[in-house]
Amino acid sequence: MNGVKRCLVGYTGGTEEKPTYMNIADYTEALLIEYEPSVTDLTSILKEWKSQASPYPTSCQYRTALWYRNEEQKEQITNFVGNSKYIDIEPATQFFMGEEYHQNFLNKQTQSRAFKPVF
Repeated sequence: MNGVKRCLVGYTGGTEEKPTYMNIADYTEALLIEYEPSVTDLTSILKEWKSQASPYPTSCQYRTALWYRNEEQKEQITNFVGNSKYIDIEPATQFFMGEEYHQNFLNKQTQSRAFKPVF
């Protein structure tokens, strides 16, 4: 997606120290998206996310959530999502980068296929 500088897989939303995939505790697997605001915006990223997301209730590890860093982002996300009981909207907490084998996971799984993730 134009304007997205990088995406990192990791963990957020929990309280324990240094989560890992094998010791995720109360964290949620998350994608940290860094983007260039002069090229794209949060609404465009949310539209792309919505086209790929599956907002259904699951475990804490795989729940559907969006985290915001300020009130402006909270308002944008809330207005975009509407009244969905399956999408949690929460203030951002510390993000812990996931293990290397989780980074670019889809590309690693689909190297021989024509599939290209948007982010």
